[in-house]
Amino acid sequence: MADSYYDPKDLRKFPKITDWNQELGDKFFEYYGKVFEKGALSEREKSLIALAVSHVVKCPYCIDAYTQDGLQRGITKEEMMEAVHAGAAIESGATLVHATQMMKKYDKLSH
Repeated sequence: MADSYYDPKDLRKFPKITDWNQELGDKFFEYYGKVFEKGALSEREKSLIALAVSHVVKCPYCIDAYTQDGLQRGITKEEMMEAVHAGAAIESGATLVHATQMMKKYDKLSH
């Protein structure tokens, strides 16, 4: 029994999503695989992006997977942390930019 809702062993079960819908599962994994192939961006760059996004969407499974993937691609801990900070900066900026909505609404309601 797991100590928490999140069990790292569940990541290995991810491919089983096709058991409940083969067609959509297969299409997802085909798309996912294609996205992470070398293209205009290297596989290494895509791994760093995935690591940063994993933190922003707060997916522990993804964080585990892309930390391991990054290590296998020779990504340093400093590069990983910088990528995570880039994601955090965008996430916090996206939150803070909505303060303009609050400011506008406040001004409209308080006058």
